[in-house]
Order: sequence, then structure tokens, then C-alpha cells
Amino acid sequence: MTLAIMQPYLFPYIGYFQLLNAVDKFVIYDDVAYINRGWINRNCILNNGKSQLFTVPLKDASQNKLIHEISIDSDQKWRDKLLKTIQQNYKKAPHFAVVFPLIERILQQSESSVSTYVYQSLRMICEYLSIDTPIIETSRIYNNAHLKAQERILDICLKEKADHYINPTGGRELYNKELFAENGIKLNFIRANEVPYPQFNNEFVPWLSIIDVMMFNTPEQIHELLNTYTLE
Repeated sequence: MTLAIMQPYLFPYIGYFQLLNAVDKFVIYDDVAYINRGWINRNCILNNGKSQLFTVPLKDASQNKLIHEISIDSDQKWRDKLLKTIQQNYKKAPHFAVVFPLIERILQQSESSVSTYVYQSLRMICEYLSIDTPIIETSRIYNNAHLKAQERILDICLKEKADHYINPTGGRELYNKELFAENGIKLNFIRANEVPYPQFNNEFVPWLSIIDVMMFNTPEQIHELLNTYTLE
């Protein structure tokens, strides 16, 4: 059984979904410290041929809190503003009519916890893309917050009876293949390859939010993009 464990990211880039699609089970790692200026509540979309950052506001976000302890700002104004921005930038995209209502449903969620909010958004996007990987909503169920980073990941793998763990390449310095092997678990790192596709008539801007990918590609085309990665 192949497992991945990731912090909850809102509308992440295609590499996140490549990982999610490559495994048998995906765990939302939400009982670790929130990181300011990370990707939990922000990402990038296309604006006049360039990358533009968008941010979903949070309540009292702090690196002294765990991710699941932080809430989404309940004000409707930021939702309306972000939806208007997305509409203005993508209204002429080929799949706007289908994708924009999905984005709207995600942003209008009533969930307060940012962790649950992202979990629900991932579920909705996976349903649209026909990705059937089970997503475990919270890592809190494993009751292992007393363990250090690598030991916690190993503990979750063992509790899930995983024999293969895949992590983004950024974890190379955090995880030791020999230690995983001693516990009967194969460790690989996934590297997303650049996957160019038409973005209006502009020069391709890579690594934008999945919003951009969905606006310019059908679910069938996205499935081809989901397999353009390297396991190391």
C-alpha cells in the first residue's frame, strides 16, 4: 500500500495532485505548526500572461498554532473579490463555464477550520477530476504528536500498514531511505515535470494553481498531465 502525507494546501499546483493520484491513500497532515507565507491559504493564477498571487484570509493565524487550530475568515467580501478576480482573468478560458461554478462552491464553503476547508476543496476537485484516492481528513487520529518529524511519518506509515511512502523532493533532507527500509517501507521522492499547455495565446507560465490547469484542460487531458512526473 502506497501512502502520502501532506499539509493541506488550497488549490495547489498540479504536482500536489500528481502525488495524490499516485498513491493508495493520502493523509492530511494538519497537526503541525502553521507556516506564515506558505501555501496553505494561497496560490497563483494567471493575470495578463503573468503569475498573480491570491490569498484567502485567516483568523489570528500564527506560527504558534497548529494548522487545524486556525480558521478561515468568515467575511463574504474576500470571497466575492476573489471570485471576481478569477472571473475577470479566466472568463475567456475554454472550460470556464464548467470550472468556475466548482471554484465558487469551494470558496463559498461554510467550514471554519482551514484544514477541513482545504480537505473539502480537495475532495471536490478530485471528484471533478475522477481521482478516487481516499483522503484521510486529519492526521490527529494517529495520536503521535510527541514524535519528531520523520518518526511521526514512519509511525503513520506503520499504522496504515504502508509498504511504500512517496514524498515531494523537498523532503530529501528530512527523510532517510535506510531508516524507512529498516521498517519495511520503500521511500521515493516525486518530482513534477513541467507540463505546458495552451494559456490563451501567451507564453506558458508554469506551476500555477490547479485552477489554471482546470480552466485550460479537460479532466481527461489533466489525467495525462498527472502522470508526467519522475519518481526518484
